[in-house]
Amino acid sequence: MFELIKQGTKIDFMSMTRIFFIISGLVVIFSVGTIATKGFNFGIDFAGGTIIQMKFESAPDLDDIRSTMDKLNIGEVVIQNFGSDHEVLIRVEKTERDLNTVANTIKSSMTDTFPDNKFIVERVEQVGPQVGADLKNKATYAVIYALIGVLIYVAIRFQFIFSLGAIMAIAHDVIITLGIFSITGKEISLTIIAAVLTIVGYSLNDTIVVFDRIRENMKEDKTEMKFKDIINKSLNETLSRTVLTSLTTLLAVGALYVFGGAVIHSFAFALLIGVAIGTYSSIGIASAFVYMLTKKKA
Repeated sequence: MFELIKQGTKIDFMSMTRIFFIISGLVVIFSVGTIATKGFNFGIDFAGGTIIQMKFESAPDLDDIRSTMDKLNIGEVVIQNFGSDHEVLIRVEKTERDLNTVANTIKSSMTDTFPDNKFIVERVEQVGPQVGADLKNKATYAVIYALIGVLIYVAIRFQFIFSLGAIMAIAHDVIITLGIFSITGKEISLTIIAAVLTIVGYSLNDTIVVFDRIRENMKEDKTEMKFKDIINKSLNETLSRTVLTSLTTLLAVGALYVFGGAVIHSFAFALLIGVAIGTYSSIGIASAFVYMLTKKKA
């Protein structure tokens, strides 16, 4: 039987705690610095813009629509199906042009691109900067509430010191993911916020598995085994499961990234980063932080 990681591994993860913290600390500081100086490329959901919903007689090719929109030079445009293949939602970033002018320009270009495919414009709306600011606040609160929920859940299920380790790992994953988005200039939209919350859940799940094994080993061990050795034993016992689960998830998300199309490209990109970093943090940050706090407490 093939084993990616053989049973009985005895890697001394806790001896590498300082290395883990130095590497992660430098990356987190760089990410925070980039976010503070460069900021984010906020999408239409947050920066405001125009939304146009169109219904075609037959399903149009979204790539043809994107090519047409690129020629108009009206700014960043997001195109996706809405409800069915026949309905298309076009979102254009905030522009100085009049709302009706933008809508008429798009309508005219669609008529030229699809002369044999009749369509109707079902709605034209504008997302103002006030709405965008409100969405930013709600997205921030969503992430904060998720972290508070994690803190309470882990503190009740395990111990408060374990909840601090889980929060540290999750914050580490989120900051680095957002830092990469800031560095690359990729657009931050509500879809990316959903990806960030997904990363929070994935990172927590991976960390909980390790913490569960630590708790079991603490109960079962009747010797004077040190807490450091218990953590190492637990990490080695869950290592195969952690790596295999992450590889499976990365393969699925990678397929979405390559074949999923432009609409979910950024979402899949965020998950690729988050899953990879989350796997590392569940091994090198969460448990190591708990061990560090235990040493100081002792």
